[in-house]
Amino acid sequence: MTKTRIIIITLTLILLSGCSLLPKEKDETLGWSAQKFYTEASFAMSDHDYETAIKYFEGLESRYPFGRYAMQAQLDVAYAYYKDGNHEAAIAAADRFIRLHPRNPHVDYAYYLKGIVNFNRNLSFITRFIPTDTSQRDPGSTIDSFNDFAELVRRFPESQYADDARKRMFYLRNNLASHEVHVARYYMKRGAYLAAANRCVTVIEKYQRTPAVKEALEIMIEAYDKLGLEELSTDAKRVLAANIQNGSLDVVDRDYEEEKSLGQAVWDYFELDKN
Repeated sequence: MTKTRIIIITLTLILLSGCSLLPKEKDETLGWSAQKFYTEASFAMSDHDYETAIKYFEGLESRYPFGRYAMQAQLDVAYAYYKDGNHEAAIAAADRFIRLHPRNPHVDYAYYLKGIVNFNRNLSFITRFIPTDTSQRDPGSTIDSFNDFAELVRRFPESQYADDARKRMFYLRNNLASHEVHVARYYMKRGAYLAAANRCVTVIEKYQRTPAVKEALEIMIEAYDKLGLEELSTDAKRVLAANIQNGSLDVVDRDYEEEKSLGQAVWDYFELDKN
């Protein structure tokens, strides 16, 4: 063995032994009981320190995977992720709880939480302070939220969360109908009259008793007129007139409405959402 190689090996051994002597990061949770983990996580939640709460909830389950504290932590961590703005992790945690504990008395909350996460996931920091028409956004999360709440109501009709879920479903249904009307308007501006009419047909068939039906019929009439489809236009006019006469278009589902702030009122007055 050459002298150079001996020196290299010696230095390597010294470095490795030195690394082993470095102080390791102290684990503050060493020796904590399951109750201690849960209590500290709850304190962190009350202080809005969601990142720490998540760490403690997950640490609890990792160290004490069985028992009531671990089970509760699996549910609470989903809410902590939601409050921390990690929507995908929140839904994944709720789905995991549902899969592991389908008969748990609190599983209805997991379904409800999924609906709430999807209900709010399109609301960015800016849109919370600058009011916009939520029906103009991508409807993907709206559909997911509606389906989550529908699943809750179907499985647990007597749940304490079912009534609120139904009200939110009415609101989401109105939003989905309005989205179809926005798309129909878009097609009308670009001369795609048949596509616009088909969107309006969707509103009338799938979203009856919503505020969007009247506008859908009006757009449909205009689209058929542009296409020279007089018979279809006449039929649409007849339906619109009949519904106006019997007041059907005035009876809509309005069980859930977002609280309108002063900013929203000003926004609506100046029609700032209009193109």
